[in-house]
Amino acid sequence: MKRFSKILLCSLICLNVGVNALSASENLNQYVKPLIGAGGHGHTFPGAALPFGMVQLSPDTGTEGWDWCSGYHYTDSSIMGFSHTHLSGTGVGDLGDILVMPGCGVVQWTPGSKESPDEGYRSRFSHNTEVAEPGFYSVILEDEKIKAELTITERVGFHKYTFSEGQEPHILFDLVHSINNRQVIYSFIRVENDSLITGYRQVYGWAKNRHIYFAAQFSRPFMSWSMERNGQVVDNTPEEAAAALKAIFNFEKGDDAVIQIKVALSPVSTAGALRNLQAEIPGWNFDNVKTRAAEKWRAELSRINVQADVKTKEIFYTALYHSLLFPSLHEDSDGAYRGLDQNLYQAKGFDNYTVFSLWDTFRALHPLLTIIRPELVNDLVGSMLAHYEQNAHHVLPVWSLAHNETWCMIGYHAVPVIADAYLKGIRNYDVDKAWEAIHASATHSSYAGLGHYMHYGYVPIDLEGEAASKTLEYAYDDWSIAQLAEALGKNGEAGKFSKRAGSYKNIFDANIGFMRGKKADGTWREPFDPFYAHYGSDFTEGNSWQYSWFVPQDIYGFINLLGGDKKFMNKLDQLFTVEAVKNADAPVDISGLIGQYAHGNEPSHHVAYLYNYAGAPWKAQERLHQIMTTLYDNTPEGICGNEDCGQMSAWYVFSAMGLYPVNPASSVYVFGTPVLTRAAIYVQDGKQFIITAQNLTANNKYIQSVTLNGKPYTNCWLSHRTIMEGGELVFKMGAKPNKKFATKTGTRPPERAF
Repeated sequence: MKRFSKILLCSLICLNVGVNALSASENLNQYVKPLIGAGGHGHTFPGAALPFGMVQLSPDTGTEGWDWCSGYHYTDSSIMGFSHTHLSGTGVGDLGDILVMPGCGVVQWTPGSKESPDEGYRSRFSHNTEVAEPGFYSVILEDEKIKAELTITERVGFHKYTFSEGQEPHILFDLVHSINNRQVIYSFIRVENDSLITGYRQVYGWAKNRHIYFAAQFSRPFMSWSMERNGQVVDNTPEEAAAALKAIFNFEKGDDAVIQIKVALSPVSTAGALRNLQAEIPGWNFDNVKTRAAEKWRAELSRINVQADVKTKEIFYTALYHSLLFPSLHEDSDGAYRGLDQNLYQAKGFDNYTVFSLWDTFRALHPLLTIIRPELVNDLVGSMLAHYEQNAHHVLPVWSLAHNETWCMIGYHAVPVIADAYLKGIRNYDVDKAWEAIHASATHSSYAGLGHYMHYGYVPIDLEGEAASKTLEYAYDDWSIAQLAEALGKNGEAGKFSKRAGSYKNIFDANIGFMRGKKADGTWREPFDPFYAHYGSDFTEGNSWQYSWFVPQDIYGFINLLGGDKKFMNKLDQLFTVEAVKNADAPVDISGLIGQYAHGNEPSHHVAYLYNYAGAPWKAQERLHQIMTTLYDNTPEGICGNEDCGQMSAWYVFSAMGLYPVNPASSVYVFGTPVLTRAAIYVQDGKQFIITAQNLTANNKYIQSVTLNGKPYTNCWLSHRTIMEGGELVFKMGAKPNKKFATKTGTRPPERAF
């Protein structure tokens, strides 16, 4: 079956599920506000995208600075144009491929500045005319009164520009433009005929050797064109190539004030882009494509149907929307794709995906997908295994972008994602190859202090930067390997990696109760300040206060190291109440502070749930309610830190329903406190798992009692299997904490549930 046919079939099946799940009048798309997170430090983009699609067609308002990693920030008032690829919520900027900008009158070859947009092709805009919906974006470019409308398919961006009567339109294609001003190595444009152009560019950036090909078809013939090659303008030449290349296509003025453009992308070739164009948008019905995009989003969002007030629904469904943007498709409609070795491949048995922000997303996004998109998880694992085969080091992805490995962040967190999939019964891939890849990744001694970790039992801080956090994250990944090895009957390997999973103890200082950097000679780094954070210091984007809790594989062992339940809870209380200060050179990623708890960055995401393990779930409920109601909002500043390709949002999706995967590969979901009156999760085989919160109000944030399928339930956790079998979990809520619920040892979360 052709890849496009497969995707279309899956979309139709999903659409049927979604329509069956909803009442005839309900359209969940109305609750999605793509501008949430586009201000502050959320780094999201507001433009048109599909679930896990290749194209993200969105306006670019700026390309420089940390808060412009997505190319857009809500505080801006002018638009440079509309480019076809974007990242959501990352802390590093890249992409922004193939910028298109409509204009009329005097031709401008440079964008100008935010301060002086008249100096270039920028245009002012107002948020009052901005429309951002799932699969659609529109705005009025005020300087020349041009209405821009954008929609998409998986691989094609569809532009519609409406000009004022009497204007002489032109369309700019800028192949120099990129987010974070990445270096264009080479670019090419070819005029195929008077309404079709093709081209490509090769870019050196965060992804060191990225190829992007395109084919652009216009709804009207252009009468002339010019290209600017390395600053020199040439007219009506059929093709040009240069490191810096732009083109402007001129149209006759007339009664037809609309110009539509279909821009198809390919990682393989211009021929592939042309095939994608014909496969996905053979005609010119913009509204039909827009409607199909909206229907696909409605189907995806209907996988979880919730009841809540409008504001909470907007936060929830926008979070779910952001959780379903990445990873992104990275293959043509016929399954062809470019691999990490820059060679061309044909995907067989899986669809190929990229943008694996694994240090972020292994925590909540990937566990969420095992519930609502298990069939996609098989494709993601298949993509990771292809990455392993093509990678020069023969290891799994760390942070992959297009056909490149960025080596960004730490750990080998593809491991818990694959282990989690297997242990949950998601196994439509080569399991032997998966084990081979996992083992290779965990023994790649030249990677980020891993050789030292295997030799010393920890990563020495005098031999490797960020050594303490690397030790903690390697130890967690090793626990995941041990569980997989045991399930595969590899008992020797299970024992070896179980021992390695205890390596966190080697950097715990019992005298002060913190994790800290240790040197190769076994002495501690001095001086020690648990509040201090700095890029390249002992911890990655955090300090000891924030990172000392990262032992999700052995929380009870860590509780014992701290001296038992009472001392553990006292220290956890301190985390939320000590002064919320940062040193002057602390990483900007540390945000969303409650005391030293930093919700704006991933190492803190599981921490509030740890009260459950010490027999005080009501304390978790109190803190989680505070986090959800104060650090998430339905405004552009509504995400307190980088959205990080769905992790910040997936945390909310889980937590709003009242549970969370503290240990992502354990098949255990720990209770928090719901902020939704009801959530119906549509799981496998047409089943539903329903979570109901009775007596839920703003004040009634504490769980009083729980029933599961009508019977009293005394535990503060659920297994993955329980959810996937369908049923109903009922939380009875109240205004005062129930300090008897789930306090006994047997009711607390187990290490694993498989």
